[in-house]
Amino acid sequence: MQMVIGLTFPGQLKDDSVICSLCKQFEINLNILEASFSTYSGWAILGIEGSDEELKKVFEFLKNKSINIQIVKNNEMK
Repeated sequence: MQMVIGLTFPGQLKDDSVICSLCKQFEINLNILEASFSTYSGWAILGIEGSDEELKKVFEFLKNKSINIQIVKNNEMK
């Protein structure tokens, strides 16, 4: 499955390598389409591709870090 997601990061994660961790811990392809970070918060729009099961794991990982997830575009692969 391919999708574009928007993430909103709380300020306490400003020093964490969250996006890098996604690539290392999960079998996904990831593309940073746009992002902005400050000391108070941050946001990113990512293109992400992987199996349904792997993407569920990614979403759970992000939710456990209090990262807000918005699905911008969902393209199921055929």
